[in-house]
Formats: sequence, structure tokens, C-alpha cells
Amino acid sequence: MKPVEIKKDVYWIGAVDWNRRNFHGYSVAPMGTTYNNYLIMDEKVTLVDTVAEEFWGTLQCNLANVLGDRKIDYIVVNHLEPDHSGCLAKVVEKYKPEKIYTSPMGQKAMEAHFHYKDWPVEVVPTGSEINIGKRTLTFVETRMLHWPDAMLTYCPEEKIAFTNDAFGQNWATSERWADEVDRAKLEELMRFYYANIVLPYSPVVLKTLAALKEMNLEFDMICPDHGLMFRGDDCAWAMEKYQQYAEQKPKNRAVIIYDTMWHSTEKMAKAVAAGLADEGVSVRLMSMKSNHHSEVMLEVFDAAAVIVGSPTHNNGILPLMADMLTYMKGLRPQNKIGSAIGSFGWSGECVKVLTQWLEDMSMEVVEPVKTKFVPDHDAMEKCYEQGKAIAAAVKAKLG
Repeated sequence: MKPVEIKKDVYWIGAVDWNRRNFHGYSVAPMGTTYNNYLIMDEKVTLVDTVAEEFWGTLQCNLANVLGDRKIDYIVVNHLEPDHSGCLAKVVEKYKPEKIYTSPMGQKAMEAHFHYKDWPVEVVPTGSEINIGKRTLTFVETRMLHWPDAMLTYCPEEKIAFTNDAFGQNWATSERWADEVDRAKLEELMRFYYANIVLPYSPVVLKTLAALKEMNLEFDMICPDHGLMFRGDDCAWAMEKYQQYAEQKPKNRAVIIYDTMWHSTEKMAKAVAAGLADEGVSVRLMSMKSNHHSEVMLEVFDAAAVIVGSPTHNNGILPLMADMLTYMKGLRPQNKIGSAIGSFGWSGECVKVLTQWLEDMSMEVVEPVKTKFVPDHDAMEKCYEQGKAIAAAVKAKLG
């Protein structure tokens, strides 16, 4: 992909990773991702972020196509994660910039990543501004969105925000703009990205959006470091979506997540689903043998109720359920109703363990159901009634 001039003398010079399948521990199959970075040709040529190390050749080619016989004067490092800073040391060595700008936490991360001795690093806390010629760059720290070092770089003359991971999606495309692709697919991938990376930092998102509003910044373009860029009215659309995601308002939906040994827990899950559906709650069953935990998390994201199921296994629960619950707890979903189901042979700890996980995530817990070995008609009836009880709790929650 050749460089794309997004405004006069401002270029996208990123790399498309068609083959990426795992990203931050979640699945991006079959969509891949992009590593977006940007070059501003001004009196001081300024590079905003780099790309993953394996795309050093691509970055060199793109830089050569735009730079000609000029050099890079300044580098802005919005985020030190290796998919964005993977080529930083190589760029510094080759181009020997006058300044490298990063946030206060970014400086600490840069030292820990690269162990440099003589880089010309300058810290730019929120509100700092530098002049690069016809343009200025203003810096806004966005700590924990989603790393402590994260910051946003804004160019008022062009009304462009370079937002690193915020507003990103993992989608390898030949297109560069949100208005060039299917909108429904774009939003699905934005939600997927948010649910699996940004979700635990939703309070930071709300605070950042409020701060940007107070600063009265105007946006012609929002340029994240992954996926498609936004221009025109799509900037407001992207910010509105992030506001909605961060508020975590549940919908009339339930997701049943389970693993099963000899299909008893699976039968129970289907009975619970029937009770929910018959009461008008949309429900999705997801077996952990068939679904990646990141796909499950997308369903959990806006569901009002989360039902988890596992048979007792070694006085606990099956490993795939333990993996899912560990992953979910780390992402800290809010405003959920929870319940548990499971079958057992002799010791019966499954629902106690599952319920503890739900309580640890501050979910409003509905009475669990467990059965010995294979559920009979009475046990299935209890599961069906549990589904109805969860549905009643969902309706009460949604008002």
C-alpha cells in the first residue's frame, strides 16, 4: 500500500497485516489488522508513531516515497506498545531526529522498552504545544486508554486528532476511510475492539470525551492507529459510539456461556434459554468448545444477563470455563445480572464456584440450579423456570 495523502502534506504511511489472527489475546480472524502511522511534511518533518517491527521494510519504503531527500526532524510517540513503537529504535538510528516527544508515562515506558542512553526525548504533558512550521501540535494525555503512557496528538490547523488505540478496529483493508466500507461491519469491529481491549477503561473514556468537549476541539479527521480513519461527519459518529460503549447500558439480551462434559450442562443451558426466550428476552448460547473467549466477550458486552455453566471437575469447573471467567473478570463488565448452572457426579462444587466468579464481578445474582448426573424432567423444569426468573430480573433492570 502506497502512502495516502489525507490532507495537504499529511500522510498515512502505515502497514496492513493481512495475516494477523491473534491480537492482545483475542481473535482477529479472519479480519487481520492495520498499523497506522502518520507523517507531517512541514518545516519540521514530524513522524507520528511507527509500526510493528516486522513491517520495518514497508515503513522504510513509505518514508522514502514521501520524504525524498528530507529527514525526520521530530517523532511523536503516542503509545509505546510494540505494535506502534516496534520500529522506533530503527527510525531513531537511521534518521537521528532532533526531538522525540512523548507523555510523562511514555518516557518511563520508553526507557523500559529501549534502554536508550542518548535519545533526545522531551516530555509533553497535557496542554503542551509544539510548533512544526505552518502547524502546531497539541498533546492530551489519555492515561489508561488503554495503557498508562497513552496520549492523543491534535493538529488545530488541520483539525486532525491522532488518537493511537482509541477509536480503532482490527480490520485489514485496502480502504483507508470509514466511509468507504460497510458501516454495519465497521461498527461490529469497533464494538469487538472496545469489548476486548477498552472496556475496563470505560470511566477513562467518559472522562476523556468530556475533556475534549470542554476543550472545544473541532474534528475534521480522527486517525487511530488501527483500522479505518474517520472524516467529516463520521468523526461525530465515532465519538458518539464510544460514548455509548463507555456507558455500558445493557440491552434486552442474555448470553449463556457453558462447557459440558457429557452434555448434561448443555441440556440445562438449552432449558434456561427456552425460559428466557419465552419471556421475550433475546438469548445466545455459546459453548466454550466452539467459541473463542473474545467472541463470547462481544456478546457479553451489551447483554443484560450472563448465565454461566459447567459440570463439577476436580472439585472445581472445566478449564475452558475458568479461562473465560478469568478473561471476563479482567475486562470488568458492568450492569449485569448473573446466574449459574451445572451438573455434578458426587462433590457438586460447580455452581458455588461459578456463582463466586459472578459475585466477584459485582453481578446481581439469580438463584443457581444444579443437578446430579443427567437432568430429568423436574431438573429441566427448574432450569426453564430459572430462565423465566432471569428474564423477570432483566425486565426490572431495564425498566
